[in-house]
Amino acid sequence: MALKDIKAKIKSTERTHKVTRAMEAVSAVKMRKTQAVALTGRPYARAALSVLARLSGTSGLGNHPLARAGTGGFALVMLTSDKGLAGALNSGVIKAATERIAGEPKQSISVYAYGRKGEEFFARRGYRIAASFENKRDDVPLSIIQELARDLSIAFVKEDLREVIVAYSNFKSTFEQIPTIRTLLPLSLSGISQLVRDIVPEKGKFSDTRTIQSPSAYEVEPSGEAVMDALIPRLVAVSLYHMLLEAKASEHSARMIAMKNASDKSKEVAYDLTRSFNKARQAAITREVSEIVGGREALAA
Repeated sequence: MALKDIKAKIKSTERTHKVTRAMEAVSAVKMRKTQAVALTGRPYARAALSVLARLSGTSGLGNHPLARAGTGGFALVMLTSDKGLAGALNSGVIKAATERIAGEPKQSISVYAYGRKGEEFFARRGYRIAASFENKRDDVPLSIIQELARDLSIAFVKEDLREVIVAYSNFKSTFEQIPTIRTLLPLSLSGISQLVRDIVPEKGKFSDTRTIQSPSAYEVEPSGEAVMDALIPRLVAVSLYHMLLEAKASEHSARMIAMKNASDKSKEVAYDLTRSFNKARQAAITREVSEIVGGREALAA
C-alpha cells in the first residue's frame, strides 16, 4: 500500500474514532438516565404485581376473562429499538421470539411491534403487523402503553387471542442484557412470580427475595368483581410498561458498550496503520539513500 493511501486510511480511522467516542458519551448519559428510571420503578412494579399475585388466591382472578385461556390467535409484542449500533441486542430478542413462535401457524400470529427493528424483521417475512409504534423517545408516556395494553386486553376478552407474549431485553447490568420472553396474558401466578423475581435486584435495599404466596382466602370491598375489573387492566399495563423500561435501559447500555468497543478498535487500527506508515516511509528513505550511494559509487568508478 502506498504511503498516501496509508495516510488517508489513518485520517479516516481517526474520524471514525471521534464519531464513536461521541456516540459512546451520548449513550452513557442516556444509559444512566434510563437505568435510573428502570431501577427506581422496580419497587413499584414489584408491589403492584405482588398485589395481583395475592389476589390470585381469590376465585375472582381465576374467573376473570384476562386469566382464562382463550381459543383465538396468538399475539407477539416485540420491544426493540428504532436504531442500530447496539451490538447483538435486537438480534438476540428477535431470535428468542422466532424460536418461541416456531410451532405457530404464521396466519394465526399478530405482531405488535414497538420499535422499527422488530417491525421490519417480521414484515419482511410476511407476518401480520397488527400495530406498530416508534421507539425513539426515552420518556415514553404511560398512556401509550396503557392504550396498547387495553387493545390487547379487549382482543383477549373477545377471544380473538388465546395468548399474548412479550419479547424484550431484560436489563441485568451494564454489561449483561438477556433476551426474555414473558407471557402477558392469560395472567398466572407463576408468570407473575417469575417477573417479580427478575425485577428484584441481587443486592441493595430492594433485594427482597421472599416468595410471593397467594392466601387461601382474601376479602375485598366493595366487591371482588369491581376491584378486579379496575385493578387487573392497570396491572397488565404496569407489567408491559416495566418491560419497556427494562428494554430501554438495555438498549442504551448495549449501545454504549458497542461504541466503546468500536472506539478501542479504531485506536488499535490507527496505531497499526501508523506503524505500517512509518515502516513504509523508512523503507522508502532507505531505498532512496541506497540509490544515492550506488549512483555516487558508480560515478566514482
